[in-house]
Amino acid sequence: MLAFTLRRALQAIGVMIAVGIIAFSMFRFAGDPVNQIVGIDTPAAEREQVRKSLGLDDPVPVQFVRYFVDAAQFKFGVSYQFRQPVSTLLMERMPATLELAICATVFAMVFGILMGVYSALRRDTVLAKLFQAVSLIGISLPTFLIGILLIYLFAVTLGWLPSFGRGEVVKLGWWSTGLFKSDGWHHIVLPAVTLAVFQLTLIMRLVRAEMLEVLRNDYIKFARARGLPDRAIHFGHALKNTLVPGMTITGLQLC
Repeated sequence: MLAFTLRRALQAIGVMIAVGIIAFSMFRFAGDPVNQIVGIDTPAAEREQVRKSLGLDDPVPVQFVRYFVDAAQFKFGVSYQFRQPVSTLLMERMPATLELAICATVFAMVFGILMGVYSALRRDTVLAKLFQAVSLIGISLPTFLIGILLIYLFAVTLGWLPSFGRGEVVKLGWWSTGLFKSDGWHHIVLPAVTLAVFQLTLIMRLVRAEMLEVLRNDYIKFARARGLPDRAIHFGHALKNTLVPGMTITGLQLC
């Protein structure tokens, strides 16, 4: 077990180093950051001074080592656009980001599992076929288009929900949340549903496929032969094994 843990830890370190190299390389080819900081008519001497203050005049290997060491210490420098520390910007936006991601994931899990189970157990019904059609639409449309359609329908046409903003929030120390206010729930519905649609359809189709596969296994047939009721077979035996890949996909989507 210890060897397995160490091997996984070394693999994780290797992945982080590879990601750091790719991110650093993409940054190098994204253009000169000095042009984003200074104006077009800025003298060359001032440009060189800004470049030196940012360490951009150092050799590329030195810049990469400094970048990786600072990132390992959660020091991400200063944003060229906002002129503020990146760590400060991340901390300011983290509560809203995590709140939105968790709400979207919970919504996708609950409705995706329910729709997937129903589609597997009642696959010949009209509602199950409707779920299948909706899943095809949800997995085919890009997320930004779904968001635009939802805004147009529920915010512009019907006026039921706001189209932007976070609404009223409650401060809990340095953390802020809108889940304790009705206005916050009104503001989070549209973005959460927008993010959850793709996850929901993915979970629903996966749960349906896994449920149909599990119901063909021998232990399910043996449970039926023992005279167990369908509810015990479906939700006590089949669903328990069906949720394993669903949880895996949900965790990957959340990350």
